[in-house]
Parts: sequence; structure tokens; C-alpha cells
Amino acid sequence: MLRIGSRRLSSSSSSSSSWLWRPTQAAAHPLPSSTKDNNRPAVPLPDHFTSKSNPFFSAPTFTLHPRFHLPPPARGFASESLTPKSEKNLMPEVPATVAAIKNPSPKIVYDEYNHERYTPGDPSKRAFAYFVLTGGRFVYASLIRLLILKFVLSMSATKDVLALASLEVDLSSIEPTTVTVKWRGKPVFIRRRTEEDIKLANSVDVQSLRDPQEDSERTKDPEWLVVIGVCTHLGCIPLPNAGDFGGWFCPCHGSHYDISGRIRKGPAPYNLEVPTYTFLDEKNLLIG
Repeated sequence: MLRIGSRRLSSSSSSSSSWLWRPTQAAAHPLPSSTKDNNRPAVPLPDHFTSKSNPFFSAPTFTLHPRFHLPPPARGFASESLTPKSEKNLMPEVPATVAAIKNPSPKIVYDEYNHERYTPGDPSKRAFAYFVLTGGRFVYASLIRLLILKFVLSMSATKDVLALASLEVDLSSIEPTTVTVKWRGKPVFIRRRTEEDIKLANSVDVQSLRDPQEDSERTKDPEWLVVIGVCTHLGCIPLPNAGDFGGWFCPCHGSHYDISGRIRKGPAPYNLEVPTYTFLDEKNLLIG
């Protein structure tokens, strides 16, 4: 089928001739047709296709088929498909691997390296290999140990803080009275008691106390009493050698402590706290 202009022309209707129109240059070799067709005059072209109206264009004279009346000549289109009609040529060539998948076969050939087996090494060199591997493991273990120790030690207190954590006191210069020292930012009362003070502390009925404690539970040496000088009520500092019981008196809210630091009167709920201390010798005391 041939499309010219906006009309369709069937190739079957022109079985006697292969083309509907030919240029005049091809008239010297006319196609086989009837005598009537050859005697028909040629149709002249419009003025815009002649050399008179356009000197730069010279168009040939066309001889039309006698069976059709055609419009002015226009560009034609090919009637045949540009792609081959053969179904074999529609599918391009595929690689061999794809073709093998398309047509599977039970006979599959693998490369040799898939089944390659390495020969065992020299047994005499195994000891050296084990030595190198074991040495590397020890090196890694030591590095991990150093990192862990460094992390743990970084959380411990520094030397200056540890120095303040303990306090050494010389007892040789303390008379039978109360001495106040500073330990960890808190006052500590150190009292050297006489025989009368010791007898008075042991003569108290413990069951009648608000915070019952024996005097022997609060002292390591009956002669020395060591307590933290902070009232257990609201944190005030009691006054030594004062109060109704000869021990300490808190002027803030009127708490009275006896010669052993036990609460006897007032709003304080507990006895004075006893810190951790040890006797280095008869004349030196270590607090903390």
C-alpha cells in the first residue's frame, strides 16, 4: 500500500504497472501498458513548481496513471517495513551462557579450580606458625589488659585526694580535754577522758537512751573518744564541754550529748558519728 498526500492507494489495483507515476526522464523506457494509456496527454505542474516562477527550481513533468486523478505531487512514504519480517532475525544473537540457560543440559562442565585441592604444608614448619600465632595473641591480650587497667585506674582518686582522705594526729600533746581537727572538710572531736569520765559513761542505763549504744562499742581505747563534730539533727557544730551531761551541746536546737557522744536530750535522733580510725602506736592516731 502506498500513501500519497492524504490518500491511500492499493498496490493490487495497479497490477499492470509497478508505479502510479513516473517522471518524464523515464518516459524513454515506458512500462508495459495499454495503447489508450500511452495516448493520454501529460498533466502540467502548477506554477510554483515551474522554472518560470522559480528560477532556482526545475521540476520534471510527470505522467500520471489514467485510472486515478491525483492531487499535486507530494512527498511519498515507503510501503515496505524497515525491519525484516523474518522471525529469525527479530531476536538478536545471545551469549553462549544465556543460550545454555535457555536450552538447559544435564552435562555441565565446571572449571578445574572449583575442585582444586591444595597440598598440605610442611609439618616441620607448623611449630613456627603456632609460635607466631600464639605470640600475636599474647601481644593483643597484653594491650587489652593495659587498656582495661588504664580505664579502671582513671576512676580512682588522685594522690592529693587520697592524702586528704586520711589524717594522722599526734596524741602526745593532748591533755584531758577536747581537741578539734579537720578531716574531709568536717570537724572531728578527739577527747582524752579521765577515769571519772569513763565511769560516768559506763554508768548510764543504755535501754533508756534514744539511740542505745554501749560505751565500749564507741571506743577502741576507753581513754580516747573520737567522734565527728556534726549534730545529727540539722548538721550544726555542737559546743564541747557543754550541756546538761558534760559532753556537747548544740546551740541551734538544744540537743545535749553525754561524755560518750550519745544523745540524751533534744531533737537530735542519733548519737554523734564515730569515724574509722586506728592507733598507729601509743602516741599516733590515724583517722580514715
